[in-house]
Amino acid sequence: MKDTDIKRLLYTHSLCIFSIILSIFIPSFFLENFSILETHLTWLCICSVFVTAVNLVLYLVVKPNASSKRSSLSFKVTRFVKCCVYFLMSCFTFHVIFVLYGAPLIELVLETFLFAVTLSTFTTVPCLCLLGPNIKAWLRVFSRNGVTSVWENSLQITTISSFVGAWLGAFPIPLDWERPWQMLCLPNRRVARLLSLRMV
Repeated sequence: MKDTDIKRLLYTHSLCIFSIILSIFIPSFFLENFSILETHLTWLCICSVFVTAVNLVLYLVVKPNASSKRSSLSFKVTRFVKCCVYFLMSCFTFHVIFVLYGAPLIELVLETFLFAVTLSTFTTVPCLCLLGPNIKAWLRVFSRNGVTSVWENSLQITTISSFVGAWLGAFPIPLDWERPWQMLCLPNRRVARLLSLRMV
């Protein structure tokens, strides 16, 4: 049983990675002048939609936590609405955290929010697909010894890795401001120059 779960988990993660690769190449066939660097906001939206769709389809097909009881339509609709509310709450929570960590409050609000949506896609959506809108299950999985299956262990690792990756991706931003793709963060550029002048 565990080997089967590991194989299904491997296929699931492979398809998620493949969906990210597809989100780089497929939009160029439908959108003019599409580029990750030049139209990065469009790509963030497309990538989030691709990853969410793949996660939903895979967890519906694989059903790692298949329940024996049948649930009514109203229960499924209520669960879906709760999942949507949780996702939106996580997007706004991440957005507030990013602003508190130094993202511009007004100037780049769309970029900051889309980054929050992307991070929610990689952290909250798999949690909602696997555990549903159950806060107790979330607390159990992310506690010290609360993991009970391979799926939950993978969920724990990928969620923590997404947070660490977001942090490490933002860490080198102030180091070099001569690249054209870094011109998007002008307020941070001013802060970096002021800090470098004070250090000299």
